[in-house]
Amino acid sequence: MSSIATEVLEAQPFSRMMGARITRFQDGEAVLEIPVRPDLLQQNGYVHGGVLAYAADNALTFAAGSVLGPRILTAGFGIDYLRPATGTLLRAVASTVNSSRKQALCRCEIFTVDAEGTETLCAAAQGSARLVDRPDPPD
Repeated sequence: MSSIATEVLEAQPFSRMMGARITRFQDGEAVLEIPVRPDLLQQNGYVHGGVLAYAADNALTFAAGSVLGPRILTAGFGIDYLRPATGTLLRAVASTVNSSRKQALCRCEIFTVDAEGTETLCAAAQGSARLVDRPDPPD
């Protein structure tokens, strides 16, 4: 796993608040995990759809970044919620489907993981990220 991926994720205050961590980052692939906590649930006790969307967005973009480099932004993505998310952990597994010099198309499957380690697919997403031509943001 790349330390640059971990540094980029840790530089995002929202990602720190979510408790997200990168557990795989290699050519064309990324895995993002989020421990499920009570404050990430909606009124019926399921993981909020916004948390699933965050996981998809970041996993897709990290998978794209593994082939394009760190100077990218999400261009767009769509998500399908397949079943309510429960469990102790969310695992977003993303891979690059196609890439050019400036853009990458990626797919992501989001699983819930229960206390016994059993994975259940709860959402699927597809999206793209593209290189941005801009100076580094100010410190």
